[in-house]
Amino acid sequence: MKTLYEGLFIFPETLDEAQLDQAIEAVKVELEKLNGTLESSTRLGKRSFARPLRKKKGGIYVVVMFRLEGEQIAALKHRLKLSTNVFRAQFMQKDEATAAQEA
Repeated sequence: MKTLYEGLFIFPETLDEAQLDQAIEAVKVELEKLNGTLESSTRLGKRSFARPLRKKKGGIYVVVMFRLEGEQIAALKHRLKLSTNVFRAQFMQKDEATAAQEA
């Protein structure tokens, strides 16, 4: 059974709206290659980092809810490292009941 995950993605702040749409679509394609599904995505906008990371001062934050088999998370992380448009990504398993209350 596929597990529900919440992913926080940070994209470079230099992306415009069209490039950000393409970057989110690329994440969706990577999920589909691993037999996952994208449930929803929420753009949080540009945020500054507390301190510079890899000479970057900020990024565009996007929260993505998706379903994926648990053993595929490592493969997803590996695929995202190869993508130049994903600066950072962090995943957290979500409880179905909690996710339903938040929606």
